[in-house]
Amino acid sequence: MIKAVIFDMDGVIIDSEPLHIKLEGELFKKLGVEVSEEEHLSFVGSSSYYMWSKIKEKFNLPYSVEELVEMDRKRYLEYVLNTGEIIPVKGIKEAVEILFANEYKLAVASSSPIDVIQLVVKKLRIDKYFEVLISGDYVKNSKPEPDIFLYTADKLGVKPHECVVIEDSHNGVQGAKKAGMKVIGFKNPNSGNQDLSAADSIIDSFDTGLLELIDKLEAKEDAFKS
Repeated sequence: MIKAVIFDMDGVIIDSEPLHIKLEGELFKKLGVEVSEEEHLSFVGSSSYYMWSKIKEKFNLPYSVEELVEMDRKRYLEYVLNTGEIIPVKGIKEAVEILFANEYKLAVASSSPIDVIQLVVKKLRIDKYFEVLISGDYVKNSKPEPDIFLYTADKLGVKPHECVVIEDSHNGVQGAKKAGMKVIGFKNPNSGNQDLSAADSIIDSFDTGLLELIDKLEAKEDAFKS
């Protein structure tokens, strides 16, 4: 039985990937490194530590991974605080409210730092619906490893197979499947050409009835077991 729904944040709750790409691209130039668009998009869904460890290693940057992560996060947080630019994905607030009303346990499991996650859900006025907010900083391995999803399930008090994850990135889908969870892939064009083929179902809008979709995923699992 599905008891919990776990949301990624960037690209699922808010349309932030274009801003991340823009600000990180500016920082790459400032650091004097050239990262192709394809390589940059390959990091979507993974943590800042994962991305910057790869960039540091490739270009032999004279900064620690921690310093690079801090530069990146400071630029993003300052931009959001100064501009107030937090754009919700169309239909996400209504989807969250409906799932909460139907007594699903809800969580955010995002590679973003916890202060950004807290800021986003508070500004969108959906913080009261989420039982837990989990940052990729809380676990050892970044998506596409399952660590963040297993940690979130534990904090929710549910088993991995009782969870549905909503993800917009290849890395996120892979991590959730490794965790033994059902996955709904959200095809967000602003997240780049992400391979979501491993997801159990793929949607391109939250106007799609999530309750009905979750029921179908549950029915498929029951049929498989029988």
